[in-house]
Amino acid sequence: MDKNAIKKFAVWARTELLPRVSLKAVEYGITEDNIEDANADSVGGKVLTADEKKQRQALIAEINDKGYKQVMEEVAYTWFNRFSALRFMEVNGYLPSHVRVFTDEENNFKPQIITEAIHLDLDGLDMEKVYELKDAEKTEELYKYLLIVQCNALNKILPGMFQKIADYTELLLPDNLLREGSVIQQMIELIPEDDWKDAVQIIGWLYQYYNSEKKDDVFAALKKNVKITKENIPAATQLFTPDWIVRYMVENSLGRLWLEGHPDVKNQLLPTEEEQSAYAAGNRDPEDTKWHYYLEEAEQEPEVQAQLAEIRKEYAALTPDQLMVIDPCSGSGHILAYMFDVLMKIYESYGYTTREAVASIVENNLYGLDIDDRAAQLAYFAVMMKARQYDRRFFSRGIQPHVYAIVESNHVDKFAVDYFCNGDAKLTASMDTIIKELHDAKEYGSILTVTPQDWSALYDRFSEIMEDINMSRETALRELLPLVQVAEALAQKYDTVVTNPPYMGASNMNPKLNEFIKNNYANYKSDFFSAFVIHASQMTKQSGYCGFFTPYVWMFIQSYEKMRNYLYNQATIETLIQFEYSAFEEATVPVCTFAFRNRHVQKKGCYLRLVDFRGGMEVQRQKTLEAIKNHNCGFYYEQSADNFSKIPGNPVAYWVTSEVYKCFDKGLLGQFATTKQGFKTGDNNRFLRLWYEADFSKTSFNGETTKKWFPCTKGGEYRKWYGNFEYIVNWENDGFEIKHFVDDKGKLRSRPQNLQVNFTKEITWSSISSANISFRLADETFMYESKGPVLTPKINYTLMLAYLNSKVYQQFIKIVAPTLDYSEGAVLRVPYINVSETKESELADTCVKLSKSDWDSFETSWDFQHHPLLRKVPTIAEAFDQWQVECSDRFNQLKANEEELNRIFIDIYGLQDELTPEVEDKDVTVRKADLSRDIRTFISYAVGCMFGRYSLDVEGLAYAGGEWDNSKYASFAADKDNIIPICDDEYFEDDIVGLFVEFVKTVYGADMLDENLKFIADALGGKGQPKEVIRNYFLNDFYKDHCKIYQKRPIYWLFDSGKKNGFKALIYMHRYQPDAIARIRTDYVHEQQARYRTAIADLEQRIANVSTGERVKLNRKLTTLQAQDTEIRTYEEKIHHLADQMISIDLDDGVKKNYAIFQDVLAKIK
Repeated sequence: MDKNAIKKFAVWARTELLPRVSLKAVEYGITEDNIEDANADSVGGKVLTADEKKQRQALIAEINDKGYKQVMEEVAYTWFNRFSALRFMEVNGYLPSHVRVFTDEENNFKPQIITEAIHLDLDGLDMEKVYELKDAEKTEELYKYLLIVQCNALNKILPGMFQKIADYTELLLPDNLLREGSVIQQMIELIPEDDWKDAVQIIGWLYQYYNSEKKDDVFAALKKNVKITKENIPAATQLFTPDWIVRYMVENSLGRLWLEGHPDVKNQLLPTEEEQSAYAAGNRDPEDTKWHYYLEEAEQEPEVQAQLAEIRKEYAALTPDQLMVIDPCSGSGHILAYMFDVLMKIYESYGYTTREAVASIVENNLYGLDIDDRAAQLAYFAVMMKARQYDRRFFSRGIQPHVYAIVESNHVDKFAVDYFCNGDAKLTASMDTIIKELHDAKEYGSILTVTPQDWSALYDRFSEIMEDINMSRETALRELLPLVQVAEALAQKYDTVVTNPPYMGASNMNPKLNEFIKNNYANYKSDFFSAFVIHASQMTKQSGYCGFFTPYVWMFIQSYEKMRNYLYNQATIETLIQFEYSAFEEATVPVCTFAFRNRHVQKKGCYLRLVDFRGGMEVQRQKTLEAIKNHNCGFYYEQSADNFSKIPGNPVAYWVTSEVYKCFDKGLLGQFATTKQGFKTGDNNRFLRLWYEADFSKTSFNGETTKKWFPCTKGGEYRKWYGNFEYIVNWENDGFEIKHFVDDKGKLRSRPQNLQVNFTKEITWSSISSANISFRLADETFMYESKGPVLTPKINYTLMLAYLNSKVYQQFIKIVAPTLDYSEGAVLRVPYINVSETKESELADTCVKLSKSDWDSFETSWDFQHHPLLRKVPTIAEAFDQWQVECSDRFNQLKANEEELNRIFIDIYGLQDELTPEVEDKDVTVRKADLSRDIRTFISYAVGCMFGRYSLDVEGLAYAGGEWDNSKYASFAADKDNIIPICDDEYFEDDIVGLFVEFVKTVYGADMLDENLKFIADALGGKGQPKEVIRNYFLNDFYKDHCKIYQKRPIYWLFDSGKKNGFKALIYMHRYQPDAIARIRTDYVHEQQARYRTAIADLEQRIANVSTGERVKLNRKLTTLQAQDTEIRTYEEKIHHLADQMISIDLDDGVKKNYAIFQDVLAKIK
């Protein structure tokens, strides 16, 4: 299936249909801003027929109720649904007329319905009108008419998809459907015909992708604090469940329930070993309908087996027609369709004929609900097509499935209710209850609890009024019957509930939904899905099963602890698959799938841990099949949920061994340390800076309290022991501005919490990390931001740090916090055995020193002294060799220390069978020498010396704001005007390449200059002479490297005329003066312009006097110069405008704000 083609079409179709539907509305005097009189007999000079007038009035009423945009959206997707359904039916030969609606027999965009128009036998077809339109050659009008008649004819067999188009959607059917590029033509052109063979897949993906842009809009609005309204819940929460996961869920819930009561049919329903191997290898037999994702039960203790035997007696009494199953969030019907397949196998194994089985499944077994009308249409269609697949004559049997859109009772016609109840007290009481309980039902969906009623009495009354002639009859059938059908579906108890519920955090819910969840699911309110899991359990019979596909946060995070306890105490987790973090590309969250028995049994469940297998859902599927076949695969586990309570927070730690469980009995880290979350500024762009942005003289790095900026932790990359110290915070006047930072309503936006830990020695870590957790030591000069929280030991700091950075701790933290969120509470909920050894402390102390030495070797550290290649040797090659040895020694020493610490802690905790002490190179967080990187950082340091940021005579920063001191630059002078041009030739005295060559000569001496330049050029990897390679690096790559090193906050700014390299020059932000732009213009741009004019004139003269061969070469050079001249002329106009303004900047505003002032003349930051 070509999902890219499906996505391309579906996304485009929505943007095509919406304006075309709206255009049709304009023809009937309806726009977003104005609606002409609803009772008008004509609009825009067009006289309306009686039907058109009635449809227009219905359309206006709907717009008044729901709003213009919502109605246009609904009409557009209704036609999209119909087109999709018709296409599926014509490709599969399911149209009763056997005449194709969109193509001919060869799949060309030549609708057979037009060529066969005079031979059609469709209910409601006016043949006179057909002849009239044909004779008048009004082919487009004829096609629209035939399309509407075909949809109306299908209403008899598929009323849930093809509602009678006597409604307003007929008015808004777009024009020009036969044109090249129409929705229909594109549907045929873009999506291969074979992709329409599987209703569930094609309909499901079309639904998901059609909604994708709307979903993006909803989530963009969330960032502006616009909550998800009931109309947008479907778009925000819809996800098409992968096919194999649907199979897993249904087979291990509905399938398990049946097999437990009817084990004698296992051989008919489950694959043989050979069939399973062939399936796993991809050799899938189209006739093979066995259950390949069924996980056999774990081996149980004798007393558990006895308990299960009693339960299975209940299952054995079930007959297929008694099974009731539902997907309460059915989406496009994927789960319902596979439930249908599984039920067919069950019926066949029980001896039913295919025709009997299909009829019974639709009438007795299968239920589906969705909050989205469109999804319910598609789910209904998927079930009907599945029935037609098994029974060719199904459409003629007059059976309709129990698949409904949630309806709400907000606008029920009171007269229709009175007419329906007809004075009957019981009917009145029932309808009153249903109307009350389904009020605002679209806000909540199938999470509603509905009181059971006497459904037979209600349906009997509907049967009575079918032939009635009362004026309220039609309204009662149209409004009340759907309410009763939905209420019954919500009130019933089911043998199996399987669903992929909506995922929506409480903070994104609209107020009504949020309040409803709080009132009815207070213990499970963290997310919509968690409330759904509990509600599904409540919808299920005690002997039943539930199957789910949800985010896996519920397994571990503290806010879902009560949900876990519910599942441990009220249910029994039978099987669970935990997927790799980013395996499900359609979702933005890590997911799992699981099935549980809806009563508690002290038994072992089967668990698959696929977290280490990257490569997407196909890899996860293959690993699942591997585990089903081979339980010794290394990622299959059997565990009783009763063990989970042995760990604080009761996480679903199914992979944990008995030895690890024992460790949790020995005491927890929380007895020996405390943690605190740091402050929140409320606006990091305003109050935080990377340290190198601000005026260094205003920053406190040694504990001075009178400064403006102070170092603060803010998490960062995976790095142990020391480092990630990059940010500073505005804490001037003891943080007055942050402490009093309020919104427009006076509410405090910041959270200046736990301030007592600031300026104290602490252990910190990154609270959000995609890698392992890593801890670092911070001294008394630091403040602590929320993403860089603190742990305060009650014992020796480095001893604690040694444990925290050990593999033993990693093993424990993955149990209590296996997601990306390492919260302050989670880090303490791990075992800790207090030891008084000093060896661990000494080793950790060395680790901190080694890590600090590495961190300070790079210029992004504020304690950087000089570049590590500055050594008293004549060549840079020798300097690099020494640096390489130094890095290797540091790396190897740190690795050896960490392995020794691991060995010690593994012994202390008795985990020799669980862990080995070895540390992989990738987990040693100091850097090895890297020739390409280190030469580039050497060049960066050289540029720093050119600008006076660094000096060969001073350790550390020489200038980064404050008072300039010229005496610091005796060995190598800083550039006088703070403007260093980068040209494709050495046009200026302070050309950057010339300055760099002078720097290398100063550092290593003149004798080996050529050799040193060649070494540098070779390390850069360019071709040509060394100076040429170095020049090309400055022209093309230096600034990209600089922006990367400085995290898109460059301190050297590149004035850049464009791609032709007409003019480039660097300035140092901290030395910027208001006249800098004027000096760039007059001293450099104008001079370069004059040089181009001279060079062009010279070349033109030379070209006139040279041979043909030489002329080609010179012409190329002339073309280049002319392009540069044109580019710099345009650039001069831009820079002139800024130069006249004499703009000042404030370093405290940071790079982002200041850079934006000059963005028209500066290089784009990439």
